[in-house]
Amino acid sequence: MITVDDEDRSWRPAPDRYVDAPFRRAGRSGLLLPPVSLGLWQNFGADRPAATARDLLRRAFDLGVTHIDLANNYGPPYGEAERTFGDVLARDLAGHRDELLVSTKAGYDMWPGPYGDGGSRKYLIASLDASLRRTGLEYVDVFYHHRRDPDTPLEETAGALVRAVTSGKALYVGVSNYDPESVRRIAQLLGEQDVALTLVQPAYSLFDRRPEAGVIEAAAEVGAGVAVFSPLAQGRLTDRYLDGVPEGSRATRSRFLHREDITEDVVRRARGLHGIATAHGCTLAQLAVAWVLRDERVTTALAGASSVAQLEANVAAARVPALTDSELTAVEEFAAASGATL
Repeated sequence: MITVDDEDRSWRPAPDRYVDAPFRRAGRSGLLLPPVSLGLWQNFGADRPAATARDLLRRAFDLGVTHIDLANNYGPPYGEAERTFGDVLARDLAGHRDELLVSTKAGYDMWPGPYGDGGSRKYLIASLDASLRRTGLEYVDVFYHHRRDPDTPLEETAGALVRAVTSGKALYVGVSNYDPESVRRIAQLLGEQDVALTLVQPAYSLFDRRPEAGVIEAAAEVGAGVAVFSPLAQGRLTDRYLDGVPEGSRATRSRFLHREDITEDVVRRARGLHGIATAHGCTLAQLAVAWVLRDERVTTALAGASSVAQLEANVAAARVPALTDSELTAVEEFAAASGATL
């Protein structure tokens, strides 16, 4: 539980938080998002200090980062990131709810039994209700189906997303980890019920360029924006692993990144990109974020942070000068091939 001291009580959002703050439009919708958003996938569970999470969320708001990205099973344990966000919202940001764009997702395993995973109407609606309870929100701004479920008819999944909107529990809907044809099909199904597909969320980075094989194009075709996650490739596109795997790093404690993922080839590529970044006047992480944002079809990059300094550096990536043609060519030597992943 976060304790409230005198300094906490005196905190007020920065009055200049929107001065020169950039925003990008999500596809053909009326929705604007900051180019760098705060993802709560990691660093907001019970294994991380609650006070740090609070500092990150308040500083993000001060920087004009209006978009907070969640999912039902972000933690650990599952649901904890939503609870953490809800606690900070109630203590600090409740009076600014209308300035926030909060998204959450359902689609991966959440609770035992046949109704806690997948894409059924039963699971998606129950999960959204639970997310609202954990966050203390009356509605989320964006509700995503987190993954394509091959065992559930897409018509049923689309119907659940429509129900989320018509019930007032979500303002917009999106999909994550969908292949191009599924993006096109669910957009069609939603459109038949007068609900637009607003956002598509794939993993995309210099080390994972699979969205270039069709997902980004499909999103543009149906008028959806693109919110990319893991633009830093789980930290591999930072200075953290330029000399191998330090103790205490994410690769030593995460279920999503392991020591064996930091191969000699990854280190070689990261060092090469680090050199390009240094010559460009930014960090490797900032180069990685600026690179995904080079495509105007990308609405926002969802970047996590474990410290305020890291958050500030990530947000500053949106102001990094555009990469030149020669720099983009140089990057290709160290990036994954277009349409592929390392």
